[in-house]
Amino acid sequence: MAKITVQNTNITIINMDGEDYVSITDLARHKSDDPTAVIGNWMRNRNTIEFLGIWESLYNPDFKPLEFEGFRREAGLNAFTLSPKKWIETTNAIGLISKSGRYGGTYAHKDIAFKFASWISVEFELYIVKEFQRLKVNFRNYE
Repeated sequence: MAKITVQNTNITIINMDGEDYVSITDLARHKSDDPTAVIGNWMRNRNTIEFLGIWESLYNPDFKPLEFEGFRREAGLNAFTLSPKKWIETTNAIGLISKSGRYGGTYAHKDIAFKFASWISVEFELYIVKEFQRLKVNFRNYE
């Protein structure tokens, strides 16, 4: 586990199976004191669902495309809601991780986390990418 600080926001990064996952719960705290609501609003967006589905199709051979299509049809409608946990369980997604307990929250593969950061603020995204790259150069082997 590693941490970076971007615009006074502490952000946790974990490594799972050789891939970096960024806490989007921490990223959402940059925007609001209610990170769950921020993530929920992001996941209601049709562009978000399409991005997540395409990412999973590219990198996850066990992804369930039929379940994804159901979410894509509903995305953007007033009554549509989707939690990270429901997305993960329904589509067999690997790009998001939902953890409870210590170090809990929602983590996203770095590709997805950077997309989420750009939804929050383009400036915030650029600072995150810069700090993430600095971390990778300075600390090649972290947990």
